[in-house]
Parts: sequence; structure tokens; C-alpha cells
Amino acid sequence: MSKAVRWISAAAFLAAAMVSPVAAQQWPEKPVRILVPFPPGGGTDIQARLLSGVFQKNTGQPFVVDNRTGASGIIAAQLAVDSPPDGYTLLFTSGSISVVTTLHAKRMKFNPLTDLQPISWLSSTPLVLSLHPSVPAKSVKELVALAKRKPGIMNAGGNSAGSTAHLSAEMLNQFAGLDSTVLFYRGGGPAVIALVSGEIDYIFATAPSIMPHYKAGKARAIAVTTPKRSSAFPDLPTMNSFYPGFESDNWYAMFFPKNTPRPIVDRMNAEIKKALGSDEVRKFMVQEALDPVASSPEELTTHFKSDIERYAKVIKAGNIVVD
Repeated sequence: MSKAVRWISAAAFLAAAMVSPVAAQQWPEKPVRILVPFPPGGGTDIQARLLSGVFQKNTGQPFVVDNRTGASGIIAAQLAVDSPPDGYTLLFTSGSISVVTTLHAKRMKFNPLTDLQPISWLSSTPLVLSLHPSVPAKSVKELVALAKRKPGIMNAGGNSAGSTAHLSAEMLNQFAGLDSTVLFYRGGGPAVIALVSGEIDYIFATAPSIMPHYKAGKARAIAVTTPKRSSAFPDLPTMNSFYPGFESDNWYAMFFPKNTPRPIVDRMNAEIKKALGSDEVRKFMVQEALDPVASSPEELTTHFKSDIERYAKVIKAGNIVVD
């Protein structure tokens, strides 16, 4: 990097850092881009578009969703990292970024934990340990006992390789000492269909994807992976009540590029809390089996770091490699 380029970069950083709280209250003064690492029409995209409309209504400026798919979310995250830290580029992503940080470390030119500025959670949904109705188990203890009687025979669905559903299935193998085979599919939808059809015995499915099959009696839900019980499945116990440390919630959060001025981070954090308190967003969250969860940037940072460390242990213990 030339001296001129270094000087310009330093000047841009200093200018951004000098944003005052008063100036932050005037933000945004132009459209804000929301990078989404998933395709249009999916759950993450729908959630992002709903929130973008609420943000626009509350701030008077457009919040434009920009779907940048591919490379397990790395493409969108890289674009966010490379964007100016001026408050006009947001990354709306899921907890899968915690897995990507370890699983695809060699492919990545950045570290999400240090190169992104956390703003706030937006929502969280559990992965639900669900069985095909033919499986003779109605609790985690019964499933584990059954799987131990049939080592290497029972099949678990892992969504796509490297997904949080995959790592949750591996986590159960490691915590309970099982030898279940994890089968992969082209996403959560096909994996749930495989469960309902009886192709696999059990799966850790997202709450929205399994809910209709659970209500129709085509799947039996026995536990959730969130640290606390889920409002969508209030009667189900948590996995960590059987195996302390077993957590794998599927959260959604927003990030800025690192070095975004704190007053702008705080202003966006306030906008998120305001949006999550609206009737429109709360109704959507209930329908989609999501729990609205606002947080401080520091709380998100702590949880993000904890997730990365937890999944890294599972990946290392299972010698998991994804091409």
C-alpha cells in the first residue's frame, strides 16, 4: 500500500470516528444498504425486508435489501467488511456465520469477530430435535438409549454440510456418545421432507420449518437447542438440561463494518429496538416461530465469540471438513 493510499485511508477513518452524537441523530441522510447472504424469498430475506420497511418508515430513508449469496455467506460478509465504515452498509446474517468462521477459515480473507462491528440481535429461533413418528422414543433419554442399542444404524439429518443443524447432530453424537450417521441435503427444506418421508430418523430442524409438520402429527418434537425454553415450543425441554453446554440457537443479527462510529452504532441499535417493539414485527415473529431479541453491541459480541468457540470444539472433535 502506497503512502498516499495509507494517508487517505487514515483520513477517512479519522473523519468517520469524529461523528458526533448530534450528527448521528441526523443519520441516515441517504439510502442504507442491507447485505443479506441468502436468496430472495427465504426466511432470512423475508425478515430483512420486513425490518427494512419498518426502518424506512421510522427514519424517512430507504433501507435497501441487497441479496449477495454464495460461499456459505462469505461473499456478503466480505462486502460488508470492505465497505466504508460510514453507517450506510449493514450486514443482516444468521448464527451460521459462527460456524463459517472456523469451518472456512482458510478461504476467508477476514475475521468476522474482529472485522465487523456488532449492532444487535434481532431474533432467535431454536433448532428443534424432531423425530419421525415411527421412531419409538418420546424423549431425549429414550432417543439416546435407542441409538445406543443401534450403533451406526440410526440416521440424522444435517441439512447442508457445515450447517448449524449438521453441527447440532454431531454435538449430540459427541455429548451422548452416539454413532448415528449424519446425512446431508440441499438445505433445511429438503432435510425436513426427508424426515417426514421416513428417510431419516431424526433431525435438528429450525422451528419455522418443522412447526407445520409437528402440528400435523408428521413429526415428533422432543427438545429445543436454545439456552432457555422457546416461546414457540414452551412445553419442550432444552438440550442443555440433559447435556450442560449443549446450545445451538439460530440467531439473526445486524453488523456494521468495523470502525463505524459508535454514535451511529448506538442510533441503529435504538432503531432495531424500536422496530422489534412494533406490532407489525412482533406479529411476524410469532407467525415465524421467532423470538424477538434486542441486545447491546457488547452482548452480541460476547455471544458471537462464545458460539465460535463452541462450534470450533465440535468441528475439531469431529474432524469435520467441508469442501
